[in-house]
Amino acid sequence: MILGLDIGGTKCAVILAERLGENIKIIDKRKIPTDLSVSPKEMIDTLIKHADDMLKGAIPERIGVSCGGPLNSVTGIIEGPPNLPGWENVKIIEILEKHYGVKAKLQNDANACAVAEWKFGAGKGTKNMIFLTFGTGLGAGLILDGKLYSGTNDNAGEAGHIRLNNFGPVGFGKAGSFEGFCSGGGLAQLGYIKALEKAQTGVYPMYFKKGLALSDITAKTIADAADNGDETAKEVYRICGEQLGKGLSVLIDILNPERIVIGSIFARSENLLREGMERVINKEALPSAVKCCKIVSAELGEQIGDYAAVATALL
Repeated sequence: MILGLDIGGTKCAVILAERLGENIKIIDKRKIPTDLSVSPKEMIDTLIKHADDMLKGAIPERIGVSCGGPLNSVTGIIEGPPNLPGWENVKIIEILEKHYGVKAKLQNDANACAVAEWKFGAGKGTKNMIFLTFGTGLGAGLILDGKLYSGTNDNAGEAGHIRLNNFGPVGFGKAGSFEGFCSGGGLAQLGYIKALEKAQTGVYPMYFKKGLALSDITAKTIADAADNGDETAKEVYRICGEQLGKGLSVLIDILNPERIVIGSIFARSENLLREGMERVINKEALPSAVKCCKIVSAELGEQIGDYAAVATALL
């Protein structure tokens, strides 16, 4: 039995899984709202109580924890993620190992998701793979030479911080960054800018009506409009796809992966992004590296957080 904990700013999950050869089977799961009004130790104790109830007296063979960074995967300490205020220097692995008496491991969510897609999803069987989150933000998990690469202090894969243009949507605190162009928040910003430009001429895109604010626009509303033929919405996704291609070209040239797996928004809107992405990659990246690299959508879908926590236990 493998125990996984997926810790987020709004909700957590406790997952039980069993091995089935090279695969795993999720056999039980509970979602628990993250209570930021109590101490981290109290919240962890709540998760342990749920886990104990699910285990029914059994002891897990391994434990994995997936959580947003910053964190230290070597010491097993959570170091104050922005979405978990008050969670500074939380020794979560020490707490879990003391309670259960078995080995536990901690990874940031992008790395954990990369391992999950590598072991159980679209990256299965590869030796060199990049996983991109492409959701609320943009981050990368790196599988190099058949191993997770975390870097000197767990900062490897912060691709969202790369500046692609001097101007553009803001992501990772930086205008024109990879995350600024290729994330849910970045797409909303870009969609808002393009909608205001059109509104100056008296034309309103399908996803934007007079009086709407930036907070009313999402990657999904823009994608729905694009799928229904709205030219402004299609332009937003074309720009996003081209910037995605620019960012991926850098990663392809530096890391020479055999597969790049992209989740969330790319998986939902690949039809709007792939053409621009491939056009830029074919122009910018080294042809021999492009030839051996396949870019695919993530396979694990909404269950990726569950698989990520469990996959961390198996590292």
